[in-house]
Amino acid sequence: MLIDTHSHLFVEEFTEDLPQVMERARKAGVSYIFMPNIDSTTIDAMLSVCRDYPGFCYPMIGLHPTSVNESYEQELAIVHKYLSTSHEFVAIGEIGLDLYWDKTFLKEQILVFEKQIEWALEYDLPIVIHSREAFEYIYKVMESYKNTPLTGIFHSFTGTSEEAEKMLEFEGFMLGINGVVTFKKSTLPETLATVPLERIVLETDSPYLAPVPNRGKRNESANVRDTLMKVADIYQMDPEYVAQVTSVNALKVFGIRK
Repeated sequence: MLIDTHSHLFVEEFTEDLPQVMERARKAGVSYIFMPNIDSTTIDAMLSVCRDYPGFCYPMIGLHPTSVNESYEQELAIVHKYLSTSHEFVAIGEIGLDLYWDKTFLKEQILVFEKQIEWALEYDLPIVIHSREAFEYIYKVMESYKNTPLTGIFHSFTGTSEEAEKMLEFEGFMLGINGVVTFKKSTLPETLATVPLERIVLETDSPYLAPVPNRGKRNESANVRDTLMKVADIYQMDPEYVAQVTSVNALKVFGIRK
């Protein structure tokens, strides 16, 4: 069993061949695909895909930090409406901070992040955290929740061993590892040497970050197998065992029993 814990298969890059993409994922051994929301413009498409593939694709609800602007309150109201009226969401995500593109709305991004964490605790849902050029800010926000039941995934983790150690202080959290680990100049293999396999989940972040040998092409959930093989090599463990452990980790986070 393989699990893709982070995939945007509902975006327009997949409108032409989604059935084939899903079939390739199944053939690669993928049993579950978890889909993080972006903002109000993506909810309908995400839910449509998840309803077309029940028991295979699972939706999250949340406001992505790059969609935080002067109208963030309206966007948050939409997220809250879905949270309070629907039980189909398995997590709040993806949420967090992104200072790579723009720092204009840093204060608002922090407010939105904190509000969605509070909702995660209220609705007993895990969170999926997006962090880009924002590690220290993320850590500072998260410190307040160390002694709460909050759980989740630090999505697309690419940090140092020191950063991994800090993230692992949050006992209910996993590190999401994707195709970046296969890149030639990635330092993730060295970092993962300090991380227990029991704290890792696999993801693709499709359509982005395709692993070698497909780097630069559109990514898809089937490619999580390439990431699995690299992670198994790093840990010097059998790929089937790594697939099993990371899948158990993922199902534990999302509260799903096999």
